[in-house]
Amino acid sequence: MAHSRAWLGQVGDTDIRLLKVFRSVVDCGGMAAAELELNIGRSTISRHVKDLEQRLGLVLCRRGRGGFSLTEEGRRVYADTRRLLEALEGFRASVGQMHGELTGTLRLGLFDKTVTNPAARVDRAVREFRAIAPQVGLELTVGALNVLEPGVIDGSLDLAIVPDHRRSRSLRYLPLFQEQMYLYCGREHPLFVRRQPTLDDVRAADCAGLAFHSPNMDVTRRFGLRRGALVNDQEAVALLVRSGGYVGFLPDHYAAIFVDQGEMRRVALPELGYTVDFVAVSRPAPSASRLAQTFLQTLAQVHGID
Repeated sequence: MAHSRAWLGQVGDTDIRLLKVFRSVVDCGGMAAAELELNIGRSTISRHVKDLEQRLGLVLCRRGRGGFSLTEEGRRVYADTRRLLEALEGFRASVGQMHGELTGTLRLGLFDKTVTNPAARVDRAVREFRAIAPQVGLELTVGALNVLEPGVIDGSLDLAIVPDHRRSRSLRYLPLFQEQMYLYCGREHPLFVRRQPTLDDVRAADCAGLAFHSPNMDVTRRFGLRRGALVNDQEAVALLVRSGGYVGFLPDHYAAIFVDQGEMRRVALPELGYTVDFVAVSRPAPSASRLAQTFLQTLAQVHGID
């Protein structure tokens, strides 16, 4: 399709609907994958995307045997589409909140491997929040510390529950719960059969550590452990520990699954452990949304925080 001199002009409801279809297609990675998300047929999706291209006078994507891909113009339109639709959704939620309603979408970030921690009552907070705000949607992102905190700062997340580390003056922190970390080795690792290993034994082993600034990085450096592999989440640490080639720090509640199966063992050095404090991070009022403030209150309540 050649570029035309079409001009979008005023944005109407039809344009918003076409942009929503385009966003879903890109988010799903293609038209076939978007069928379930949009609950419409592929031919209808293709027609909507073509209508949008004609409306804009731009080629947004290529589809064919080579698969689905965006053009340069398509990438720019997608980025602008996300900003536009998020602004519209935020506007609707804001107006609803002015009328005393809790509406819109709460965008929550959560550090990985938190669900097995008995001290974490995030699931209960979600249940209580839904009872308070049944019309509010939820977008839950599980990720690393170096993704979640910047997401709260730039506004792509309303709040996040993360390990407490290197606080920023631009964020608000609410202490919630703790977890205990220990060093583990896999069944195939030489340390697995060592009942009384020394710190030098551990320093001679390769350690799988988190690649971003975190309590994990601080501890491995403090003990002088050799970081033989860098990963972005604790599931990757567990995989490398199970391989038998690495030791690594894991939450005791998460590692217990593998310990019970005989796949891992805690390295028997009492000093090779540390406690992580978990906090809810959000933007300070008044920039924090009413949804974020309400969920923070719920988190505090279920964790017994005054």
